[in-house]
Amino acid sequence: MTLIFVYNTDSNPISGLIDLGHKILSPATYSCSLCKLTHGPFSEIEAWKAFRTSIGVPVEFLHRDEFEKKYDQHFEYPVILKKNTAIEVLLPKQEIDSLTNLDALIAAVKKHLPAKG
Repeated sequence: MTLIFVYNTDSNPISGLIDLGHKILSPATYSCSLCKLTHGPFSEIEAWKAFRTSIGVPVEFLHRDEFEKKYDQHFEYPVILKKNTAIEVLLPKQEIDSLTNLDALIAAVKKHLPAKG
């Protein structure tokens, strides 16, 4: 199983500047709840980095334009997917949007991970 985290933003530099402005000047209007939970204005939150590097399954992080180009599929973003032979939704946008902090996101992802043995 591979986890695919897809952010509700595009990968181009202009999108990056707009996102940065939203995060700093008007965080309430920022449209990617996954990014809000996992990144500060300038970098990835350390607790998230530690979690994602220790979960024991391959992970992929993509912007929506990168995901759609690579997989030719479309979802409501942000979304967390799992890929075995097919791609399935692990955490949909509505669930990610309802999470209030990073600990809640980590707990939600952990529920879907295979047990470590």
